[in-house]
Formats: sequence, structure tokens, C-alpha cells
Amino acid sequence: MNKQKKDRAHQKIKVASSILKFALLIFILVGLPLYIYFYQPELIENMSSMENVNAFFQQYKTQSVFVYIGAQIIQIVICVIPGQWLQFAAGYMYGFWLGFLFSLVGAALGSIITYYLAKLLGRDAMHMIFGEAKINDFIRKLNSKKAIVVVFLIFLIPGVPKDLCNYAAGISEMKLKPFLIVSLVGRCPGMMGSLLIGRQVEAGYYTGAIVIAVIAVILCLIGIIMRKKLTIWLDKAYDKLYK
Repeated sequence: MNKQKKDRAHQKIKVASSILKFALLIFILVGLPLYIYFYQPELIENMSSMENVNAFFQQYKTQSVFVYIGAQIIQIVICVIPGQWLQFAAGYMYGFWLGFLFSLVGAALGSIITYYLAKLLGRDAMHMIFGEAKINDFIRKLNSKKAIVVVFLIFLIPGVPKDLCNYAAGISEMKLKPFLIVSLVGRCPGMMGSLLIGRQVEAGYYTGAIVIAVIAVILCLIGIIMRKKLTIWLDKAYDKLYK
């Protein structure tokens, strides 16, 4: 009798936990984006160009550092705020090295949150968000001995689904520390390029900024256009390394 009561209690706890996880998932995917869209539309508008981002951060003065880091975190976790101008503005406002430091902190915190959020919500929730086949494919890669190489390439190449990798890592066997280090190293080239553009604009070197921006746009377009081919190439590279 006691065993049956314990089983029923355990089942109730399991159901309650599943409901809470589902509610959290709905809040993150639907509630929070809708709240920002309908009740904080100026936040999206403020992130729509480098001038708007700079003007927005200037309102907060010394607190702008925390606002910038917070914006980086939100952009990584839920991808509602347009992120393309954030690092440009960071280079403009804080200079290259400080901007790089703040960007790394924001990216690190955002990656940690997504990692543990995925772990909390579990595999079923990740299947609902990204699809079972995609998640399982990423988990297979991240559970291999070559996971370090795979993660580095995913975060280095433009157009490859980085957000999916962030969440998949949380439900894989890959530990947080190596994932975080390798993903941040992979982010660095793109991050540095964006910061350099902002720094060049701030210093009045518009030609240099245009050259860097053109190169960045070309690489980004190549990444987007060849996204499927790059993903196939990653799969083949993974299979060769795994053999």
C-alpha cells in the first residue's frame, strides 16, 4: 500500500514537473517574444541599426555595459533582438578590447544559460523546438570524440545553426567547460570583425570599416547561400574524423 502511495506521489511530481517545463518552454518561445514585440517594440527598434543601438546605450552611460551584456544574452537565448548591430556598436562605444571583453562575457553567459536551459527542459522539449532528427544528429556529433572539432567549425562558419548547437550541447554528453571554451574561440573571428568595424567608424576610418564590412557581408552571404552544402561538408568531415 505504501509502495502504491509512493508511486502515485512520484507520478504526480513527474506530471507537475513536465507541466512546469512545458510552461517554461512556452514562455521562452512564445510569451517572452510576444511581450517584447507588443509591449517593448522600442527595444527591437533600438537594435535595428548601429546608430539606434549607440543612442540607446548612451542613455544608460556607465550602466550601458550591463545593458549591452544583457542584450547579448537575450539575443543568444531567444534570438528576438536583432544581433547584427550589437557588436558594431560595442566597438564604437567601448573600443576594440573592452568591446571584445564585454562581448565574450555576454556570449559566455548566453551559452551557459542555453546549455542549462536545455538540460532542464530535456530532450523532448528540444525535439519540439528544433525537430527530433536535427537534435539527434547534433547529439550524435557532440557525443563523439571529435566533438571539439565539430563545435569549433559550427561556431566559426557563418550560416551554420549555432543556436541549435547551443541547446543540443545541454542534452548531450559534452561537458559545459570544453563546449564553452571551444564555442567562444569559434565565435572570436566574427566577433572581432564586427568590433573592428565599429572601432573604424568611431575613429573616422570609414574606408577601413567599409572594406571589413564588405568582406564580412560576402562571407555571411556565402554562409547563408551555402548553408546546406556547409552542413553536408561538416557531416562528411565529421564522418571522416570519426572513422
